[in-house]
Amino acid sequence: MKKKFLTVLAFLAVFNYAGAQNHLIESVENPVDFVNPLMGTDSSPGLSNGNTYPAVAVPWGMNLWTPQTGPMGHGWAYTYNADKIRGFKQTHQPSPWMNDYGQFSLMPVTGGMKFNQDDRASWFSHKAEESTPYYYKVYLADHDVTVELTPTERAAQFKMTFPKSDSSYVVIDPFDKGSYVKVIPEENKIIGYTTKYARGKLTNFKNYFVIEFDKPFSDVNTWEGDKLAKGQAEMEADHAGAIVGFDTKDGAVVNAKVASSFISFEQAQLNLDREIAKDDFETTKQNARDNWNEKLGILEVSGGTIDQVRTFYSCLYRTLFFPNKLYEINKNDEIVHWSPYNGEILPGYMFAGTGFWDTFRALYPFLNLAYPSINKEMQAGLANDYKEGGWLPEWSSPGYANIMVGNNSASVVADAYIKGLRGYDTETLWDALVNGANNEGPMSAVGRAGAPYYNKLGYVPYDVGVNESAARTLEYAYDDFAIYQFGKAIGKPKKEIKIYAERSMNYKNLFDPSYGLMRGKNEDGSWQEDFNPFKWGNPFTEGNSWHYSWSVFHDVEGLIGLMGGKEDFVKKLDSVFSMPPIFDESVYGGVIHEIREMQIADMGQYAHGNQPIQHMIYLYNYAGEPWKTQKWARETMDRMYKATPDGYCGDEDNGQTSAWYVFSALGFYPVTPAVDEYVMGAPLFKKITVNLENGNKIEINAPKNSDDNKYIESMKVDGKSYNKNYLKHSDLVDGATINIEMSDSPNKDRGTKKDAFPYSFSNE
Repeated sequence: MKKKFLTVLAFLAVFNYAGAQNHLIESVENPVDFVNPLMGTDSSPGLSNGNTYPAVAVPWGMNLWTPQTGPMGHGWAYTYNADKIRGFKQTHQPSPWMNDYGQFSLMPVTGGMKFNQDDRASWFSHKAEESTPYYYKVYLADHDVTVELTPTERAAQFKMTFPKSDSSYVVIDPFDKGSYVKVIPEENKIIGYTTKYARGKLTNFKNYFVIEFDKPFSDVNTWEGDKLAKGQAEMEADHAGAIVGFDTKDGAVVNAKVASSFISFEQAQLNLDREIAKDDFETTKQNARDNWNEKLGILEVSGGTIDQVRTFYSCLYRTLFFPNKLYEINKNDEIVHWSPYNGEILPGYMFAGTGFWDTFRALYPFLNLAYPSINKEMQAGLANDYKEGGWLPEWSSPGYANIMVGNNSASVVADAYIKGLRGYDTETLWDALVNGANNEGPMSAVGRAGAPYYNKLGYVPYDVGVNESAARTLEYAYDDFAIYQFGKAIGKPKKEIKIYAERSMNYKNLFDPSYGLMRGKNEDGSWQEDFNPFKWGNPFTEGNSWHYSWSVFHDVEGLIGLMGGKEDFVKKLDSVFSMPPIFDESVYGGVIHEIREMQIADMGQYAHGNQPIQHMIYLYNYAGEPWKTQKWARETMDRMYKATPDGYCGDEDNGQTSAWYVFSALGFYPVTPAVDEYVMGAPLFKKITVNLENGNKIEINAPKNSDDNKYIESMKVDGKSYNKNYLKHSDLVDGATINIEMSDSPNKDRGTKKDAFPYSFSNE
C-alpha cells in the first residue's frame, strides 16, 4: 500500500511539474524576477555554454561585481562547476578571452588572518546561493559567513553576517601588477588602488577605491604577496592588500560601502557619497531592483511558457551591460572621464568593453530600437575615442585591443544615425570612418589591415601576410556600404561617397563559381590552392567558407545572383543544415571551442554559437521562402537557448548572442544594420509590447502562437493586410500594432514575390 501511495505521489509530482512548465505566463509584473544570471556560467575554455559570470550591477554601470571562483587574473572568474569562492570582485570584464581591468576584491574570513587567495577560499553550494541582477547572496561554509551584495553604477554595498568570533576579518585584495592600500582606522575606512589590466598599453591607469565600514576595526594589517605586515596600515607593492579584524557576536552584521573611480580618490569618495550617501543596504537593493524592472519592462511578453519567459528576460539582461560607462560626474556635475587613449582626464562621455565584430550585428541595432538614449551617449563616446586616440576602437577593453577583424565601427556609427539618433558630433564620426576605412591602423585590429591592397585590388590577398584575408574583405565591403549610407544621410557630396558605394561590391571578387562559395584569392588574381570549404580559420575568422559566404549583409540579391538564382540559393541555405558537422581544424592545431559547439549542436554546419552565420537563417526571406526562416528561427530559439547554466550554445559575447534571441522572439532581425529595415521571422510569444522611449508602443499579437503554430499564415500592420518579408524601423518607432495569424503549416504563397523581399543594394 505504501509503495502504491508513493507511486501516485511521484506521478502527481511529475504531472504538476510538466503542467507548470507548459503553463502560459499571462503577464509579467516584475521581469527581473525571471532573470537567471547563472545562465551560461557552466563553461570552460574548451566548451562555452555562454562564458558568462553572474554580473551584479545596474544597466551599463561603470562597475560590475561577481563572486570569484577562479584564481586571481584568470578570465574564467566564475564557473558553475566550481566549489570554492575566493572573493567578491569588482570587474569590468566583457569576456573571459579579453580578461579584466581595474579589478579588486573583498572577502570575509574567520579563524585567523587568511589573506592568500587559496587559504581564504571557502566551499559554497548553489543550494545556498541567491543570484539576481541586483542582489547576490551566498553562504561561505568554511567561514560560517553569509555575504550579501547590491550595486549602484559606481558603488556597491556589502552585508556580511559573521558568527561569534574574535578572529573575524575582511580581506581587501587589489591584485598584482602594482597596488596600494591604506587603512584609516579613525574613519573605519580603507582606500587603495589597483593598476592591473590585461589588454593594450594604458597610461596613468589606476582604479581608485574607497571602502567605508560601519564598525570599528579591532585589528589593522596589510600584506605584500604572501607576507603579512601585522599592525602596518599602509602598503604599496606589486601585490599589496589589507586585512582588518572585527570582534563579532553570533549573527553580527558588518556593512561595507564601496565605490571606485578611474580619476582619483576624491572622485571615488564623491561617487560613494553621491550614489549611496546614507542609504542602507535595503534601500540600495530596492533602487537597483527598480532600475532593472524599469529597463527590462520596456519589453513586455505574455503567452509564453515559464521557460520561454525566463530565457527571454535572461537574454535581455545580458544586452544591458556592454559597453559600460567609463565616464564619471565630477564635483561640478560635469561629465568627465579618464581616457584609455592618452591617460588624461577629459570632458565628455566614454564607454568601454565591446567588440564590434560581434555586436554590430544585433546588439547595437537593438539599442537603437529599444534604448536609443544610451546609444546616443555611446556615439558621443565614440567621437571622443577618435579625438583622443586617432582611431575608432573595434574592440575596446578599455582602450584599443588587437583582436578580431573588420572595420565594423562603421556599421555601429551608421546604424545609429539612420535609426534616428541625433545630438552628437557626426562630423567627427564621419572623419573617423573615412580615416579608418582608408588606412592601416597602429595594430591589425584598428583601421583596416591590408587597406592598400583592398583599395587597389578590391580584396585583401590571401598570400601577402594579412591573416583572415577573406573575412576582412567581406566585412570591409559591408563596412563601405555603411559608410556610404552614413555619408548620404548626413549630406556628404555624391563625389565624396561614391567610392564607398563602389567598394561595397568588392564581395564579388572572392566568389568562386566552381564551389559557389567565398574563397581566398592571391595577389595575382589566382585562387588560394589549399582551399577546403570545411577548413576553419585560414582566410576566415573563427569559421569556414560555409559560414562566411553569407556575409553580404547589404546585398543578398547580388549574392543570390552569384549563386545561380533563388532556387540554387535556397538549396545552398538548406544544405547548411543538412550537411554533417565535419570540420578541418588543422589551421589551429586543435579543435577550438567554436568548432566543438557546432559539432555537438546537431544542426549540420550551422554554427549559431559564433557570430558570422547568425543572420543566415533570415536569408530565406530574400529568395521567396520565408517559412524556412520561421522554422529555423524557432528551432534555434527552442534548442540553443535556455535560462540554465549551460543555456547558450557558444560565447554570449557582450549581448550579441542574446540580442539575436530577443530580436528573434519579437519576430524580426536586423540583417542589414545601416538600413531602415528588419527582416521577418515569426514571434515567439502570443503578445509582445515594446514600450518605446518616445512614448509610442509596438504591439505584436499572435494569439494562436504555440509550439506547433510557428508559421505566419497572414499578417496585418495597423489593420492593413501586410505581405512583405520585412518591417521598417521608421514605421515601428511611430508606434505600430502588428496582428499575426499563426499556423502549424507553412503558407507557401505569402512573401514569395519580389516586392515582398527585403532591401538589397543591387536593387537601389
